[in-house]
Amino acid sequence: MNRTYLTTEELSERIKYDPRTIREQFKDSVLLEGIHYIRPFGGRKLLFIWETIQRDMMSGSDDSLSIPMARGGVAHG
Repeated sequence: MNRTYLTTEELSERIKYDPRTIREQFKDSVLLEGIHYIRPFGGRKLLFIWETIQRDMMSGSDDSLSIPMARGGVAHG
């Protein structure tokens, strides 16, 4: 499977959110490490996985009462 890795700035251009919002509000609450982003070589730089983010953005639009789970699943409630 090919993956497209994006920097915070590149992701912000695609989803139309400020890079600061992505880093401070989405990271580790909506976007989870190991699922939506990685830290290559254990460093500080973040690379976001576009295909996973795009999939989760589209699946979230169907059910407003869904809660994303840590391993990528969704709880309905």
